Amino acid sequence: MRNEAYWARYESVIDQQIRKAEERGDFADLPGKGKPLPGLDGPDDENWWVKGWIQREGVPSDALLPTPLQLRKEAERLPETVRDLPTEEAVRAAVSELNRRIAEWVRAPSGPAVPVRRVDPEAIVQGWRDARSAPPPAPAPPAPARRRWWRRSG
Repeated sequence: MRNEAYWARYESVIDQQIRKAEERGDFADLPGKGKPLPGLDGPDDENWWVKGWIQREGVPSDALLPTPLQLRKEAERLPETVRDLPTEEAVRAAVSELNRRIAEWVRAPSGPAVPVRRVDPEAIVQGWRDARSAPPPAPAPPAPARRRWWRRSG
């Protein structure tokens, strides 16, 4: 008791507010009370909070990459990105926009020194044309009905 009185004199303002809130019962009905904290049974990971934030907010993991790697990934995915665009002009505009951002990064690079090349618009447009002129893939045949061995046929 004597020890508590000693430390009560040196209680900070924040500690006082927390103690008074506990006495009032402000923390009694919090969601998750009595439940274990998530992730305690997993392996130790110093980036647990980043991974949790990414999952909770739905942030694509590519958004955490340095700019040159983001640009390279975007250039690799460009044929799939432009596949559904309606016109050649729209395809060329998408390629031009990506090339503009690549040139902007080359002029003032930030992050790791990763080489990033501009995208050839003619190659992307030709791939877009080829994909549009090819016949659509045939639908996959339906899977055969599974026979249940525990039922009698008859």
